[in-house]
Amino acid sequence: MPKQIEDIELSKLDFDRENPRLVEYGNIQKKTEEELVELLCNVMAVEEIILSISKSGFFNNDPLIAIKVGDRYTVIEGNRRLAAIKVITDYKKFSAFYPSIIPEPSKELLASLTKIPVLVEQSRKDAWQFIGFKHVNGAAKWDSFAKAQYIAKVHNEFNVSLDEIALQIGDTNKIVQKLYQALMVIHQAEKNKVFDRDDIWGKRLYFSHLYTGLQYEGFREYVKLKDLSDESLEPVNKGGIENLGSVLEWLYGSKKKDQKPVIVSQNPDLRYLDAVLKNPQAISSLKANNELAYAYEISQPDDTKFADSLNEAKRALYKAQQYLSTGYKSDEPTLKLAGTVATMADELYEGMELKRKKETGADKKNRLTE
Repeated sequence: MPKQIEDIELSKLDFDRENPRLVEYGNIQKKTEEELVELLCNVMAVEEIILSISKSGFFNNDPLIAIKVGDRYTVIEGNRRLAAIKVITDYKKFSAFYPSIIPEPSKELLASLTKIPVLVEQSRKDAWQFIGFKHVNGAAKWDSFAKAQYIAKVHNEFNVSLDEIALQIGDTNKIVQKLYQALMVIHQAEKNKVFDRDDIWGKRLYFSHLYTGLQYEGFREYVKLKDLSDESLEPVNKGGIENLGSVLEWLYGSKKKDQKPVIVSQNPDLRYLDAVLKNPQAISSLKANNELAYAYEISQPDDTKFADSLNEAKRALYKAQQYLSTGYKSDEPTLKLAGTVATMADELYEGMELKRKKETGADKKNRLTE
């Protein structure tokens, strides 16, 4: 664990460009310090820390954690607090991020922030257990993408088994394996140039879409995913790489192709896409027009589509009934339209009744209603 506490000059403290919470927002390596401060302020509620430090100063009993890189220090724990301090100490540059709440700092506060207490570690490896316990399932929880980044780094770079990682962070081995596999899928797609995180339609990569989707049979078979127990750096078999590129494009879209993702919400869209991936005709439709609802309809058996159509018609008629008193203006064209609907409903029922009679030998009975 930490070797020593030092008061480090603020000017020597750098943000961690490998921070698991930041990598889902694009290529962090290319961002300037000012852009990183803006990103942290926009997505990680830095304002509450700014107000706390402005009122009470920096709590010395909760130091940052950093590793020394040359004559500088990379903060591997406490990037939100570092961003808050940067905003306060460079008020003129950063106050625009929170114009209504940031108080102008006093000279005393600025003087107290020229040096910051830091726990200096020899390496990232020395701090992985503490950081994992705090952020993976502790009080300051990371989301699934940050968890996966952390798990992969500890496993791949520090040679810690996934079993041990699961034990240390208080999670099940299955969850750790699934998070690791999903991240390796992204890395494999990028390595094979069928996916580019900087090309996604939105500003943020919603990792949970992929992580959840890969638990479905249709997804796994379509991309030819290996078993979880393989814990492979390349979890997708070679024959599934091209399909993987298509899946990631449907999940996240592409700015270059001007194509939006087909997943708007995980429920029900992931289930719909899973059904599509099991049906070649539906897949062809999705590739051609990028319309998930239409492709999903194609994927369904005819009896399901027939029942769904009837239920949809019933809902539409019920809705029309609700607007009868206020929506119908006694005009003839609308009345004729209702007559056409009624005729079509009668013809459909008679056709169904005739088919049922032929197939079951049942005698004609009075119309059944629900």
